[in-house]
Amino acid sequence: MSNEIVRIESVTQLFDAFDFNKPTHPLIGIIDVKKIDELPQEIKSQYEGVKMSSELYSIILKDGDCGMHYGRNKYDFEEGVLSFIAPNQVITSNSHTPSTYGFMLVFHPSLIRNFDLGKKINSYNFFNYSTHEALHLSKKEENTLIDIVANIKTELVSNIDKHTQEVIITNLQLLLNYSKRFYDRQFITREHHNSDVMSKVEELIREYYDNNLQVERGTPTSEYFAQKVHFSTNYLSDLLKKETGKSTKDYIDDYIIKLAKNKLLNTGFSVSEIAYDLGFNYPHYFSRMLKKKVGESPGEFRKKTIH
Repeated sequence: MSNEIVRIESVTQLFDAFDFNKPTHPLIGIIDVKKIDELPQEIKSQYEGVKMSSELYSIILKDGDCGMHYGRNKYDFEEGVLSFIAPNQVITSNSHTPSTYGFMLVFHPSLIRNFDLGKKINSYNFFNYSTHEALHLSKKEENTLIDIVANIKTELVSNIDKHTQEVIITNLQLLLNYSKRFYDRQFITREHHNSDVMSKVEELIREYYDNNLQVERGTPTSEYFAQKVHFSTNYLSDLLKKETGKSTKDYIDDYIIKLAKNKLLNTGFSVSEIAYDLGFNYPHYFSRMLKKKVGESPGEFRKKTIH
């Protein structure tokens, strides 16, 4: 397997790579996933095991029975699996499994740049979720998204007028908003599993400080705990926020504040010594955090509480 990464810079280049007809719009295209499975073997073999990255956003719906799993478990729903890929993510083509139906919608950031969606696109965190964090759809949810994609496809094959771009982007944003709603539903239906994850994160934060890892590594990061529980950083933070209203960073900050208060009240260490002991490289970062969370500087908190 080559370590070289194949770069896809446009929708047209992607279509050319799979020997599909030229897309009707240079910035957005829709591919029937069955056509990928039906490609001649000589084309498929060119990309087997190859690392690929593109400048495109990708939204992919596949058959839930296509052999994909969530960790060690099958998906909650057998109908459809929806995954999202942001620009510049690296994927390996052998992750593809045959599907009996579905779509692959790709679009270039330039398509939405001058529209409201261009400003909001980063709020759709699921573009940065991992593959095993895909959205599992009921049949009703699946049909809703398929209908929206059908609307986009109709616009792409119709005569272009001054409304075409806006109609396409309106439907694209509708697709993303429904996906956001369905992800919220997924967080709720996995409530028991999510509770286990919350408990694990809390345990890991305690262990981090119990083992004095902050002395060597500094204050813990969201990325560290996401890796420990085998989630992407965004997915873990969204999961925790849906359950508790707190992000992973909030959990970390709350634990640090609890330790800080204890040290300020029950030790004679200076503020700088406490800051370094908690893993801060610079004491003023610690002071700023306490001021933000508690409303007082470390010195003010210590003086007011003791006296």
